[in-house]
Amino acid sequence: MASAEESVHTADAEAPTPKLADLLDSGWKLYEELEKSSEPTNSESVQIKVKRGIKQLEEATRMLSQLELFSPNEELDEISTVDLKFLLLPALLAALVMKQVGVAQRLERVQTARVHFLNFLRLCKDYNISSFHMPRDVQATEEMSSGAENDTPSPTHQVQTDLITMATQRQAKIERYKQQKQMEQKLAELRVLVDGGSVDDEVMREFYLLQVRRWITLALEEIESIDQEVQILKRMPALNETSVQKPRRAPMKPFILTKDAMQAKVFGAGYPSLPTMTVDDWYEQHRMRGCLPDQGIPQRTVDVDAEDREKEEKERKEEEDDEEALQKARDWDNWKDTHRRGYGNRQNMG
Repeated sequence: MASAEESVHTADAEAPTPKLADLLDSGWKLYEELEKSSEPTNSESVQIKVKRGIKQLEEATRMLSQLELFSPNEELDEISTVDLKFLLLPALLAALVMKQVGVAQRLERVQTARVHFLNFLRLCKDYNISSFHMPRDVQATEEMSSGAENDTPSPTHQVQTDLITMATQRQAKIERYKQQKQMEQKLAELRVLVDGGSVDDEVMREFYLLQVRRWITLALEEIESIDQEVQILKRMPALNETSVQKPRRAPMKPFILTKDAMQAKVFGAGYPSLPTMTVDDWYEQHRMRGCLPDQGIPQRTVDVDAEDREKEEKERKEEEDDEEALQKARDWDNWKDTHRRGYGNRQNMG
């Protein structure tokens, strides 16, 4: 069987089109650069690389489809070593599509990525590259197409089947996690040899097969995440509509609360951007709105009023040079000179 690179050279001997292998390698390299990059995904430079990688891998996908390189009637051993890496094409394309940003197109993009991941898993399933279970919706579709829908299971049987399926998937996920750690360690060792060059066909084949098996695990995990995200994205329009219909309370504008009109003028001159309001204005505004309690602002007690009146009367007599008041004031000053503060206070003593 001729390799993909040789077929492209034969078909496009006259047109200077890019090689299929170069397109895949370039898109693969861009993906690995983005995975190692610390830049935010929504940055302009990252999104430019994402779009360039998608364009290259989409072109490679069209060329691969024209060549009909893979067939379900073939065995894994019939695929040449140089063509094994093309199995990764739909998975890499899906991974780059997932890196695109934009809320408006997010649902369409994750669904497109899911299709690419499923194409990759079906291809791996056809060649029996690894033992894994397809997503549940795919399994159900395949069972219906094979005529299994004629045997309608009872509700109890369906519940038992679902529980068994969930337990099987959980165990499979644990096994995939263990295998992924082992594969990543082995891949790191093989990559050193491959990057160094001069490796034999057996080492190169093992390297590509390990890459494919690693991406099988990644694809299954990504599909689970996509299914959860799709459910959220489908409910977002209803949530947005509810939030729009809900009236929003107008934000309260800040202001300076002053004691009187004179102080309002002073603050108003210093802070012209902020409105001022006296205490009386504030009280009147809230009274008209009905925001104050029925009894209004609590008045001062009788004792406080009497004390204030007594103090005012004392000050008035002193101002009028009342002899009795002046004598009392002098006696009080003399008494304070010879007695410390609190002298004679016997209250609250045990």
